Amino acid sequence: MGKILDGKKVSQKILASLRKEILVLNGKGIVPGLAIVQVGQNPASNVYVSKKLETAVGLGFNAFCEKFPAGVSFEEIKAKILQLNGDKKVSGMIVQLPLPKQLDEGKVMELIGSRKDVDGFSFVNQGKLFAGEPSFIPATPKGILALIKSTGKPVKGKNCVVVGRSNIVGKPVSQLLLAENGTVTVCHSKTKNIGWFTKNADILVVAAGKPRLIKGSMVKKGAIVIDVGTTKVKGKLVGDVDFESAKKRASFITPVPGGVGPMTIASLLQNTVAACRMQNNA
Repeated sequence: MGKILDGKKVSQKILASLRKEILVLNGKGIVPGLAIVQVGQNPASNVYVSKKLETAVGLGFNAFCEKFPAGVSFEEIKAKILQLNGDKKVSGMIVQLPLPKQLDEGKVMELIGSRKDVDGFSFVNQGKLFAGEPSFIPATPKGILALIKSTGKPVKGKNCVVVGRSNIVGKPVSQLLLAENGTVTVCHSKTKNIGWFTKNADILVVAAGKPRLIKGSMVKKGAIVIDVGTTKVKGKLVGDVDFESAKKRASFITPVPGGVGPMTIASLLQNTVAACRMQNNA
C-alpha cells in the first residue's frame, strides 16, 4: 500500500522557510510583491486566485489581483501588464489561465518581463529551462520535483514516464527529471499502448487532463506516482490516476486534492521571493 505524498504537509515546510526569508527582507525595508491578472469569472480560477492571494498575504507579501471582464481587449491587458512590469512594488506577476478565446495566451505571456515572470511561462524562461540554466521554473513542475525529492528516493538512473506534453506541466517536468539524471519518456494522446510505458515507470507523472486514465494495473509495483489531474466528476474532484487501485501498487502516491495543488502555490511564492531578492540585490 502506497504512502500518501501529502502536498499540504510538504508545502507547509516550504512556506515556513519563506516566512523566515521574508522577515529578513522586511528588516531591510523590502516587501515581496505579487500581482495576479485575472480575466473573466472562471469558477476554478476564482478558487485558485483566492488561495494564492490568501497564502501570499499570510506570509507578508504585498499581493493583489487585477480583474478584467471576459470581453477585455488585448490592448487593455497589454497596458496593465506593461504598467506592472514597471512597478517596483511588484516583484512577480502571473496571468491566471485559462484566458478567453479572443486573447492569445502566448502573446499575453510574452508581455511579462522575464525578471517578473514567476510562473516561468515566457519564452525566455522556457528557453533557459531547456538549456539547463533555469531562472524561474514553472510552479507546478517545481512543486512536483520537490514532492518526488521528499520521498528520499533519488531520480538518478530511474525510468521516469510523463503522461502529457503541455508547456505548463508535461514538457517542463520532463526537463527537470532529465536534469536530475532520470531516463525520461513522454507519453501523450497519440502514444500507442500507453500502459506498456507506465508499467515500466519507477516515477510516473500524470498530467493528461483525463479523469482516472491510469488504472492500478498500469502502475509498476513500488513506483512513485504523481497525479496532476483535477477534474470534477459528479461533483467530486478526481485525478488522472485511479487512486484506489493505484495506491495498492505504488510506494508513494499523491492524493487529489491535497497533492500537487498546495505545492504549486508554495513554488510560485518561492519564485516571487527569489525575484524580489534579485531585483533588490538582497
